[in-house]
Amino acid sequence: MPDPHVIRVLVVDDQQLVRAGLRAVLAEGAMEVVGECADGAEAVEAARRLRPDVVLMDVRMRGMDGPEATRRIREQPGAPPVLALTTYDDDDTLEASLTAGAAGFLLKDAPGEEIIRATRSVAAGAGWVDPSVAERVLRVYRGRAGTRRDGAALLAQLTARQLDVLKLIAQGLSNEEIAGALFLSEATVKTHINHLLSKLELRDRARAIVFAYQQGVL
Repeated sequence: MPDPHVIRVLVVDDQQLVRAGLRAVLAEGAMEVVGECADGAEAVEAARRLRPDVVLMDVRMRGMDGPEATRRIREQPGAPPVLALTTYDDDDTLEASLTAGAAGFLLKDAPGEEIIRATRSVAAGAGWVDPSVAERVLRVYRGRAGTRRDGAALLAQLTARQLDVLKLIAQGLSNEEIAGALFLSEATVKTHINHLLSKLELRDRARAIVFAYQQGVL
């Protein structure tokens, strides 16, 4: 029986050496790699069968690419969050991953400690946007979400507490950490998050992080 305290990870990349490197890094973080896949189609089936806590998904692969695999995984009941592994020149696939519902974005050549932190953050229900790709994510998001003035009008609908929660989401905190910081129950935090996402017309936490940066709420 799997240890409920160990984060179970599915690693998806079409390069065997990259998968081996990620496996070694995740092992250092006391996480379990429950499966490795070389393309998106394998990943969709493996996610359904293995029920990992998080998927590390390369965006560029032969066959089914990362964004399409992300979309199909996120459509599954009880779908795990997906952490997209990108490079400096992947604007098109970055936009596609954002649209598909990726919970975070991380450079493939990020240091091991950052990979561990990002994986833990996404597995815990938080988002993650690598500072090195944040501006590109913002540029993509601006193109899809309208003007900053439009965002300001949405932001004005939030209560003071919901704004506090949004700021902590943007810092990558999990629900448990937000609850501790604001002296709230996790159930109350979840309620605030659901309400603020609805008011901001956002689908998930990854978009909430980008929105917060875009609107300068940090």
